[in-house]
Amino acid sequence: MTTFAAKENISMADKRVLSVQLFSVRQQLATDLPGTLADLAKRGFRFVEPFGLGSPGIEPGQRVAIATQVRGVLDGLGLGVSAVHAGLTAADDLAGSVELLAQECREFGTDTVFVPHPRLVPGHDEKSFTNADRVTDLARVLTEAADRAADLGLRLGYHNHWFEWSDLGDGSTGYQRFWAAAGPALVAEVDMFWARVAGQDPSAVVAGLGDRVAAVHLKDGPSVPGAPQTPLGTGILNVSDLQGAIKNIPWHVVEIDLTEGDPLDLLGRNAHTLVEQGVSQW
Repeated sequence: MTTFAAKENISMADKRVLSVQLFSVRQQLATDLPGTLADLAKRGFRFVEPFGLGSPGIEPGQRVAIATQVRGVLDGLGLGVSAVHAGLTAADDLAGSVELLAQECREFGTDTVFVPHPRLVPGHDEKSFTNADRVTDLARVLTEAADRAADLGLRLGYHNHWFEWSDLGDGSTGYQRFWAAAGPALVAEVDMFWARVAGQDPSAVVAGLGDRVAAVHLKDGPSVPGAPQTPLGTGILNVSDLQGAIKNIPWHVVEIDLTEGDPLDLLGRNAHTLVEQGVSQW
């Protein structure tokens, strides 16, 4: 079995630990990766959640080299990796896709990878959640990938948006059908904000998934996909109402998809709000 480096600064018994999804600062990273990561560290973050792994446009050896290079920068700043976001690149070589992801995760020192969108699974997209057969097939593919990942010491999971709760016309939603068809190895990263945008009770979503939930994403804003997001407490997500539901979740990941202000400032503000309210910890 492949072994992964332990997250040096966190006990496996710790819960509610803050991390930050680096997609939030994608533009800043593109122009100054070391400086942007240093800025996050200065704001108190100890862990990050990289994105973009599994790119089919990058040669396998280069993918691992990039992970090694970024890990070197993170180590220099005292930053660990809570998990990564990645895609599955080869419909005809699922085992090879998972093995390469395992190599990248090994370089990052994490044992958890989340697929953040169905379009990152060959043959699927957001419309898969509008059709019972397609969403069942998506669950099958990700379950097979999760089983292969488990053999390599890696956890593989799925991260939601809002479109997963499409009505299938039989009294169930795509999200319900997906998890009903998923095998036990597949874990979940619940985006609490997007669940609320979909008209769901985020706490009930977490409760329904039980021990599958390895992480949650936390952000706020209006209930309109594509609208700029705002500080926690100013939109549709009542964080204090979520505290009981997420108190035993290992990772609390702050994220900003789009904002009219400085995403670094908003990430820092949201993190401090969570710590001050006793919801999360550094």
